[in-house]
Amino acid sequence: MMPFSIARLPRIEFGAGVLKKLPDIIENYGTHILLVTGARSFTDTPYWQFLIDQLEHRAITWQHATVMEEPSPALIDDLVSAYANQHFAAVIGIGGGSALDTAKAVAGLLQVQRSVIDYLEGVGPELPYHGPAVPFIAVPTTAGTGSEATKNAVLSVQGENGFKKSFRHDKLVAEYAIVDPDLLASCPPGVIAANGMDTLTQLLESYVSLKANALTDALAISGLQAVRDALLPFYHQQGELAQHREKMAYAALLSGITLAQTGLGSVHGLASPLGAFYPIPHGVVCGTLVAAATRINLHSMHMREPDNPALAKYRHVAEILCKQHFNDPEIAFDALIDLLTQWTEELTLPRLSHYGLQSAGLDKVIAHCRGSSMKTNPIVLTDDEIRQILLERL
Repeated sequence: MMPFSIARLPRIEFGAGVLKKLPDIIENYGTHILLVTGARSFTDTPYWQFLIDQLEHRAITWQHATVMEEPSPALIDDLVSAYANQHFAAVIGIGGGSALDTAKAVAGLLQVQRSVIDYLEGVGPELPYHGPAVPFIAVPTTAGTGSEATKNAVLSVQGENGFKKSFRHDKLVAEYAIVDPDLLASCPPGVIAANGMDTLTQLLESYVSLKANALTDALAISGLQAVRDALLPFYHQQGELAQHREKMAYAALLSGITLAQTGLGSVHGLASPLGAFYPIPHGVVCGTLVAAATRINLHSMHMREPDNPALAKYRHVAEILCKQHFNDPEIAFDALIDLLTQWTEELTLPRLSHYGLQSAGLDKVIAHCRGSSMKTNPIVLTDDEIRQILLERL
């Protein structure tokens, strides 16, 4: 077993009903907080009134910011400016990845008073971040990004000169991740599909990452088993929905833990420019590309690195997701690609052209895809191989 290290993680509270612990946890930090939520994913549910009633009962005052879309640096700077003099005891993010990333970035900058651009990877001066950060508590209401367990806030500027970059530091890791599967009950099918395939992709890419280790492998395998059993029934609203919500919330949490330790791969490398230059939701990018990217990774390893240890891992993933043993690795690889393709179609994930990408735009996407995620892909892909991934889902 190779040596490994595990970076900081939040204190995790997981299970149906654990949201009830949140008011007491908040009270331990102080009596004035900032709540950051999505537009409706939490505030339109009875849980919002429960939380507000509990805060009032404890004489905890609060301000409320909402996030309507994937956060931009301008949004972060505006919120920090608006709340800089409030002296919050904690920032609580409740929602999907956009709400959590916004809350995480704001918590990191309220006491720093600099633009987030100063700290973004590959943008601006890339100053070292020293903090201090306001304590951050993450409460996911979707099963997708795993942001509750990571140290990075992903921020986007969309358009011709757009970018999708991370504000990243150990000080940004949540103090608590409150993962209550009951909060997933209001997720619409489209959100379940995109976020679920994001979770699947994060687990798969973490498992075959160049930085994977024995501990992250165990977590990724457990998460893949949960996705296998729960994603499609949850999407179709079949069977025991509480059990499916629980498994998908668990898988998403594990995907955040693993990606934070290992990095990701080619799908997430492409997600950065695609999400910057086109209005493609992150989970849709993952879901629509994961089968094609898996096929190209396997083909490239066969051609150039037939002894690459990731081949054995892909075979194991095939056996996990297909629930059968394969004596022939080639049959296993074909079965894995077929299953991922079937899921992409069954979950009705759009092609890239649906969002405006055309053949003429591929060179620009390829030129901007070699960020941190691509560096931990199990094999270095050529530009032509990356182009094949995109063309397959154009």
